[in-house]
Amino acid sequence: MEAITKTAVKKKRPYLYEVDFMRLFFICGVLFNHSINVVLDAMSTTGWASTSLSDVRLMFHYSRNGFLFMSGLVLAMNYYKRHEWGRFYKKRFGGSLGPYLAWNLIFLILYTSLGGGSTGQSFGLTYLDDIVHGGHYYMYYMLLVMQLYLVFPGIVWLFQHSQHHLRLLGVSFVVQLAIDAWIKFQLEYLNLAGWPYWFRHFNINIFVYEFYIIFGVYTALHYREVSTFIDRHIKVIAASALALCLGTVAYLRWWNMGVLHMSYDFATSPHQPYMQVFDAVMIVTVFWLGQRYAKWRAGSLPPELAQNVKTGAKISFGMYLNQSFCLYLLGRFLGTLTVNDGTLLAILPVGYGVVLTLSVAVAYFCYRVAPFGWLIGRPQWHPWQWLATLRQPIHAEK
Repeated sequence: MEAITKTAVKKKRPYLYEVDFMRLFFICGVLFNHSINVVLDAMSTTGWASTSLSDVRLMFHYSRNGFLFMSGLVLAMNYYKRHEWGRFYKKRFGGSLGPYLAWNLIFLILYTSLGGGSTGQSFGLTYLDDIVHGGHYYMYYMLLVMQLYLVFPGIVWLFQHSQHHLRLLGVSFVVQLAIDAWIKFQLEYLNLAGWPYWFRHFNINIFVYEFYIIFGVYTALHYREVSTFIDRHIKVIAASALALCLGTVAYLRWWNMGVLHMSYDFATSPHQPYMQVFDAVMIVTVFWLGQRYAKWRAGSLPPELAQNVKTGAKISFGMYLNQSFCLYLLGRFLGTLTVNDGTLLAILPVGYGVVLTLSVAVAYFCYRVAPFGWLIGRPQWHPWQWLATLRQPIHAEK
């Protein structure tokens, strides 16, 4: 009876609609950033259109770290107090490892059959290299997520054994600045050929992004305090976000390439102290926008639009996974055109719209049509549960 009473009085955690908004916002930003890359590849290396588009690339780099912030936030909300790490690993890897292996295979088969990628003899080794290194099809992020799952119990332990969470966040921020400065001013200029792959390719090393995960966990644990602080200072935060966003152009051309004489690839690396500050401020701004969306939803937002945002959030993981196919189609189409760079620049919004629409369509198909849901981490049925039902004894009627 006492157990029933405890269950009855247990409060259900409120659904955070701002999380839906942020997931959808960040995936749209990722697809836009990658669409820019495709259009740039189709342009010549000189000219005002190519230069102008190259200059704004850093403005949209916050999306990747925004996703990592969201990962820390959502994981902390769901697992911080549960400590069922066996179930945690089973569920999280069950929803990510299978899609990771499957999409790598799908893309490799697709590109091989179209004349690119591996030859038939090296197909197996190419596939093994792809899944070990996550070096193609933007799959590096999946390796980051699975590394996060491995270390997340340690992050929980760190927070639970610290009495000063704000101090922990501050130390994390300083460490992130030091890591980014070390990469920018030293590691980028060293010959790292003899280093292990995980150390010389920073983009797949989860510790290189530690602050954004810690920030997400901190926000989950101190949600009300963080929300109050942001509401109180949103004018300064938003103004700072805009200034830093516009400042990326001067930072790229004048400072990185002019003063430091960095190549364009190094100059646009996300691993820079300036970009860390910019990303953090942008994440906070998007967080505030998400909370405004949640209030709008509770008021006058049309139900159809609210449902679309919720569905978009559910398939955002699938949109990320299938994006390479959509971007490939865009690149092939642009390659058939004989137009100048100015026309390609004008085509960018349309191209992005096509990529976004195709990505949504493929992810939504997988979400709705069994058994393809497992490709986006949302299976409609679980084979192990089905096998378990087959093993249950059949009782004859009495």
